[in-house]
Amino acid sequence: MVNSWFSSLALLVLALVLASCDRNDIKVYRVAKEAPQTPAAQEPTAPAAPSEPDTVAARPRLQWKLPEGWKEVPPSEMRLASFSVAGKDGKQADVSIVPLGGMAGGDLLNVNRWRGMVGLPAVQEDEFSKMGQDVVAGGQPAKLYDMAGENAASGDKSRILAAVQRREGTSWFFKMSGDDQFVEQQKPAFIEFLKSLTFAEGGSDSSAAAMPNLPPSHPPIDSAALTTASSGAVTASPDRPEWKVPAGWKETSGQFLVAKFLVTGSDNARAAVNVSITGGGVGANVNRWRGQLGLAPLSEDDLTKQMKPLASGTEAKLIDLSGTEATTGQKARLIGVIVPQADRTWYYKLMGNPQLVAQERSAFLKFVQSAKYK
Repeated sequence: MVNSWFSSLALLVLALVLASCDRNDIKVYRVAKEAPQTPAAQEPTAPAAPSEPDTVAARPRLQWKLPEGWKEVPPSEMRLASFSVAGKDGKQADVSIVPLGGMAGGDLLNVNRWRGMVGLPAVQEDEFSKMGQDVVAGGQPAKLYDMAGENAASGDKSRILAAVQRREGTSWFFKMSGDDQFVEQQKPAFIEFLKSLTFAEGGSDSSAAAMPNLPPSHPPIDSAALTTASSGAVTASPDRPEWKVPAGWKETSGQFLVAKFLVTGSDNARAAVNVSITGGGVGANVNRWRGQLGLAPLSEDDLTKQMKPLASGTEAKLIDLSGTEATTGQKARLIGVIVPQADRTWYYKLMGNPQLVAQERSAFLKFVQSAKYK
């Protein structure tokens, strides 16, 4: 009797040990709305289409197996997930997963935007149609685009691998960017990562209307503010504020941004100014900024203590952060300004070489304060 009891206990322990194996290699994310909260505790979200029911049952779950050497890091901007990959001699690469509702601007527009990030000219439809490599992501066909050039912000040799896939009304973007040679070396691992993806459907509704129901790590998207011409030229959206842009700032295209400016200093020092509109709450967005500098997230109370008023009599908040940029391994400084408006919150970010950011601080704050909102 006693021996039988001990035998049963041993089998149970063995089963639990086996079940726990390899859990660190596979991650599961549900692109879904969290449990309803009371109105006072809810974060701002983008409006859903009135005709769509508020349902959770039909959202896809995404899981993957991480290649050796890849490390999951806090997601930033519009990402569902982020990973960093470190190589020899300090070489690094950044990997992101971004789901967007609908066509998300179209493949030609997005590829030309990525090409602009590595200093390549835009291509036309006929040339673009010959560029994509057929790959498999989550058991379905996808297109992989391989673009090499110079990073527009740092001037370093860089490469972007970007896979695009459409699944039932959602556009999925899987992107690796970083040092040219290192990313090229990681291409087989990136392709295997795509193959390892599993979309476990709880139904088929992953439409554009479902996108605002993504978790807090993926802010809602204001597509009206994301207007960039397919030629690579920047086109102002109707909602874009009017600014006084400081001398020496060069406007360029930026994915999922209202505006982006590049700033160059002495000794080839670089910095960038990003302007965006996101949901998810101030705390979540500031913690994303902290993650970009390798800093740990803080509680709402601790973040509030770090933020200061931009100017007396205004609701705009200023935060100043320093750390190590997750994608380059270089020391960096970030000055961020959060400007609440009646219908949305604007996020301004100056980030780059610490000395250059210090030099541009005054010009950046004047730029923010010059904004006239429509």
